[in-house]
This record gives sequence, C-alpha cells and structure tokens, in this order.
Amino acid sequence: MYTDEDLTLAVKHNVLTQNDVTQFRQFINETRNSYAVDEENFRLLSGFNDIFVVIASALLLASLAWIGYNIAPPLGGVAVAAGSWGLAEYFVNKRRMALPAIALLLSFLVGLFATPILFQPESKELTLLVSGLITSLGAIVHWVRFRVPITVAAGAATFTAGIVGSIAYLFPVTTLYVNNIVLVCGLLIFGLAMYWDSKDTARQTRASDVAFWLHLISAPMIVHPIFQGLGVLEGSGSLLASLVVLALYVLLALISIAVDRRAIMVSALVYVIYTFSALMENFGMVTSSFAVTGLCIGSTLLLLSAFWHGCRRWVLKLVPQQIQLKLPEAKA
Repeated sequence: MYTDEDLTLAVKHNVLTQNDVTQFRQFINETRNSYAVDEENFRLLSGFNDIFVVIASALLLASLAWIGYNIAPPLGGVAVAAGSWGLAEYFVNKRRMALPAIALLLSFLVGLFATPILFQPESKELTLLVSGLITSLGAIVHWVRFRVPITVAAGAATFTAGIVGSIAYLFPVTTLYVNNIVLVCGLLIFGLAMYWDSKDTARQTRASDVAFWLHLISAPMIVHPIFQGLGVLEGSGSLLASLVVLALYVLLALISIAVDRRAIMVSALVYVIYTFSALMENFGMVTSSFAVTGLCIGSTLLLLSAFWHGCRRWVLKLVPQQIQLKLPEAKA
C-alpha cells in the first residue's frame, strides 16, 4: 500500500517525475469518482504482517510488564516503555510498518504514564501531574526519533492530563471545573489541528496525518464537557436537551464539512446516538430506540457522504475568503 507521502518522496528522490505522479493521481480520482483530498487517507495497514507483529509485540510487552511488576511495580511500566522503544527502532525506523508504529507508540506512552502511578498510587493528583508531564516529554522525544503521525495527538492528550492534574493538585477547588478546563484544552488542540491542516491543504504529506489524529482527539474533548453540562449523560432524555444536542451536532457537522474532516462528526456520534435513544425510551420505545436512532442517523450520514462535494461547496460559501485559502479546495 502506497500513500500520497510515498509518491511525494519518490518525486523528491527522482524515482518518479512530478508529471507522472500528477497524472497518476488524476487517474485514481477519475477511477474512484472521488478526490484523494476528500478521502482523509492515512496509512493503517501495509499488510497482514502488521497485525502479526502487533500481536507478537503485545505478547512480549505483556510478559515484560508482568516480570517487571513482580520485581517492583514501577518496573512494569519502565519495562513496557523500554521494550516498546526497542521494538520501534526496528519495526518503525527500519521497516516503516504502519500499525505497529501506532501500537508501539501507544504502549510506550502507556508505560511512561503508568510508571509514576505505580510508584506512588496513593496521591492521585500528584501522580497524574507527573505522569502527564513525563509522558508529554516522552511523546516529544518519540516524535523527534520516529515521526509517527499520531504522536502529536497522543502528546497533546497526555499534556492535557498533566495540566488537569497540576491544576487540581495546586488548586483543589478547581476540580469542580474540570470539564471547563478539558473544553478549553480541546479547543486549543482543535486549533493545533487546523494549523497542521493548513500546512498541507492538498492532503499529500505527513502533516495531514498529524492533523487527522488531532481532530480525532479534540472532538470528544470539546463535545463531552458540553454534553456533560447539559446532563444528557446522566440519563436526561428531555426533548429540550435532545434538541440542543442535535443543534450542537449540526454545528459540528458544518465545521467538519468546512474543514473536510469527517473525524469530527465520528468522535461526537456516540453522544448523539445515546441521547436520542434515551429520548425514545422515555416515550415508550424501549425495545427499538437504538434501532430507530441508528436508522435515522446512519441514513443521514450515508446521504451526506454521497453528496459530500456538493455540501462542501455550499458550506464554504459561508466561510470568509481568507479562511477558505487555508482549507482544502471544494472539488467539482
């Protein structure tokens, strides 16, 4: 499997000409009746060997964690982090395998995050602060070494956890406003995602992959605090709350269409399904609430996917010209 970034590198190293690559991309666009810029491509699998390596790595890392934990609990986290880094040196740096790169990054960060918690589990706020900061630093070092696109998003998430932990530790009264802090961090991460997106509006380089993961993680951080504040996650299935949820999701959908990122809608989808299922249960549709909700939302999303290009052209008319220049062009 080859990505747009592979083709760009081939041109850079004079393996292919720019004209050949341009014609190839045009041919694929015509064959698929869609433009690559609208597909949100990111490499996940290069073959079944990716899955094979992930399974084998998981067995090895689980064993290292078990052995380390039995010696001393913090060594379990250290063993996972060290083992993940060592495996990444070959399977990511040498072999350039996609799925193992993601899995080994996550296991590396989990190992770092767990180490302070295993060392001092009784102080929750302090350990969360230390874990978040150490993991964020580890994500930066990992990015410098391996350049795995998901690293920036994972680092942003752990940095957020560190911020929340530090604020809660230094100012205990702020625990009442954790959702507000998470919302602000989610908006900042969304801004970071747009920065990476603006660097590659043609969606042909690693910057686009980095933006994809940032959008995927920022959306729930934005949506969850809002829906939590509305009470919809505590079983409040009132008609007014459901209409507010629907309005918020429509707003997210418009933003998603404008920036050409379906990940934003997908991240918030579970909240919408839960809310309308609860509403239908309150009206007596207990047995079929989920099915009816899934039918309506699924049909709407499929229609949106089918007419994505036309919707983008319509939505972009509402966006100021200066902002449009930093967004992918709406194709005919």
